[in-house]
Formats: sequence, structure tokens, C-alpha cells
Amino acid sequence: MTTEDKNSRRKFLKTASAGLAGAATLSAPAVHSATKSTIKWRMQTYAGASLAAHVIKPAIDSFNKVAGSDMQIELFYGDQLVPTGELFRAMQKGTIDAVQSDDDSMASPTEVTVFGGYFPFGSRYSLDVPVLFNQYGLNEIWDSEYSKVGVKHISAGAWDPCHFATKDPINSLADLKGKRVFTFPTAGRFLTQFGVVPVTLPWEDIEVAVQTGELDGVAWSGITEDYTVGWADVTDYFLTNNISGAWAGSFFANMDQYNKLPDRLKELLKLTMDSSHYYRQWWYWGGEASLRVNGTKMKLTTIPDNEWAQVENAAVKFWDEIASESPIKKKVVDIFKKYNSDMQKAGRPYRYS
Repeated sequence: MTTEDKNSRRKFLKTASAGLAGAATLSAPAVHSATKSTIKWRMQTYAGASLAAHVIKPAIDSFNKVAGSDMQIELFYGDQLVPTGELFRAMQKGTIDAVQSDDDSMASPTEVTVFGGYFPFGSRYSLDVPVLFNQYGLNEIWDSEYSKVGVKHISAGAWDPCHFATKDPINSLADLKGKRVFTFPTAGRFLTQFGVVPVTLPWEDIEVAVQTGELDGVAWSGITEDYTVGWADVTDYFLTNNISGAWAGSFFANMDQYNKLPDRLKELLKLTMDSSHYYRQWWYWGGEASLRVNGTKMKLTTIPDNEWAQVENAAVKFWDEIASESPIKKKVVDIFKKYNSDMQKAGRPYRYS
């Protein structure tokens, strides 16, 4: 080998070695990248543990399983970190990252708060709620109102209808007078004209309050929830008339925390919330019918239709009262009126009378 050949060989080896070293340096982050920290959120639901086992825990378990090391949500139950009435403020401040509740219970400082929970006769069936939000424009209004106060409205869905579960039988409107009832703020405001006395207590205290006589009953849920949380064990009667066909509740998040999420996790969060909405659709719908037919803990009572019509007529006046309070409230009430008019015109199976 000549001196020239040797020099050429050394040059080649030197160049090749440098190239390999450079390649190793460029590829190193993919092999030895710094450990990425897991995004951790704290979410509180309005529901106690027994109810949350159905209305939220399966969805959060699913989210955590799929998100893995990218993100984990720690779930807390009703009043566990903060009282339900303080949920909004805690989320707005970032004390907690996300909430499952209705607007009314968590005292949202928005124009749409009165429509959360049980807006009297705003819906007849659980499917009314997602249609109102997704096809009649409520999503856009909720998104706008919550964006103003630093909160992301993720999605809304339906829960059970609102019925009275009481110690004494309710067979007429007169039987409602003087009854101390645990219910939602707006529902309570509406029911006072019929002599109902709304009482506000922590959710976990309700069963004992009925046992001790501090409460005469609840107007908070349907019969499925009464059985699930233990209220059917302390009340003797269930009124089949309801003041709303479905509770309207939502998932919310602190806006800053939500905006920090990558798009993939935002999409996963929405899909998970949608799965939660779907679970409640069939769990409540089937449960309400099954427990009315097969349940053994409460006797069913009914106020005659011609008498209950007084309550339904009062709701129309109540809607107008709410609408007069602000342009946004009027816009929402107009949507409710339009929707219910459309359903009435559509006839069966959408409306029967």
C-alpha cells in the first residue's frame, strides 16, 4: 500500500467515524430523551360515591387507561374537596381542574345558570337535552358564557327526570304545602308557589335529614337515583308526576389548564365525556322503568293530570319571568319554546299530548 493510499484510507475512516458519531448524536434524544411528566388533573363531581360509580367513575377510569402516562385524572366525589356550591369558584381559581355538575348547583356566575339542573318542564325526555345543545344552539351560548369567566364548557348531557320522593303520600297539589324538600335552586324557586319549602343541605346529609324529620323528602332525582344513593330506604312514596323530564348537567374545566392540553388529549377528553353521557342515557332510562315496575321500596302515587296541568301552566309563566331578566336568558327561553313547539308539532313519539 502506497503512502497516498494509506492517507486516503485514514481520511475515509476519520470521515466515516465522524459521520457515525454525528448520527449517534442526532438520534440520541429518541433513545435517551428526558422523562416526560404526566399531566395530572383533579376533578370533582357533584355526586356522592355511590352515584358517581355510575355517572362518572367508569368514564374517568376509561380515560386514565387510554391516556396512560400522558395524563391522569384524580376523581373526587360530592363535597369531598369543596362544597358543591363552591365548585365553580374553585375551578375558576384552579384549585381543582375540572368539574361535573349542573350550572345551578355549583352557583355559576353566568346568565345560563338557571337553566342547569332542572329547568321546570324544559324537557320531557332525556334525549331532549343533547338535541337542545347540539342542534338548537345551546352549545354555542354555553361556550360563550363560560369563556367570559375563564371556564371551558366541554359538553352537556342528560341525567334522570325530577320526581318527589317523600315520607307522606302526595296525591294532590295540596299535599305539597309545607313540605320541606331538598331540591335544586331554580326548581325550589319555582315550587315555592305551591307551598314547597326548599331546603339546602350537603348532599351526604340528606338521608339522615329525612330520617330525623328535618326534611319531608327530596325533589332531586328520579327513582333510579333514589334507590342507588339510599333515599328509597328512608322515603315511603314516589310521585310519578315530574317537574322536568331530564336533569341537564355538564363537564367543565379551568380554561388555562384546558388550553395547555395537546389536541389529542382534548379530543380524548371529549370522547370520554360523550361515553359518560351515553352511559347515563340507558342506565337511567332503563332503571326508571324497571324500578317503577319491579321496585319494592316505595309506593307510587300520582296527581291527576287535570290538577297537574296547573303546575305545567305555571311553568310557562315562570319561563317568561326568567326571560325578562336579561337578553341572554330570553334567547335561551326562546330556544326552549321553539324546541318544545317543534316536538309538539312532530307528534308521536316526540310528544303525546
